Amino acid sequence: MLASVPPNLVQSIRAFRVGELQEEAARLGQHFLYAHCIAGATKQQVMGIISESFLFPKGVGKNFDGLRETLTETMAKAGEQPGFLVVLEQLPNAQKFDKEARETLLDVFRDAADYWADKKVPFRVFYSFE
Repeated sequence: MLASVPPNLVQSIRAFRVGELQEEAARLGQHFLYAHCIAGATKQQVMGIISESFLFPKGVGKNFDGLRETLTETMAKAGEQPGFLVVLEQLPNAQKFDKEARETLLDVFRDAADYWADKKVPFRVFYSFE
């Protein structure tokens, strides 16, 4: 299913379905991280949804730098990683979570994809906007 998708990227979910991506992660033995973000109206709320959905320890990933560190160094210190398939569904378009905030968030995930690419670990992120 992901044969034509590079192992380290951040892209729109487009034709993929969440259930199929979850099954593919299981088939590949990779971590499946999913966050449905529509309820977030502010950066803090969106970050909280992602942190809680990804089962991060309380207080981790409350800002962009903390999220970047958790997705990279913290996960790397946890041991050998088989790969990651991440879905960020319905990122909000709100006054306090605008286009700039969405782009900064996606840049954090792009940085993580680059980090894991250097380690030859797949890190694919699929997202959609509300």
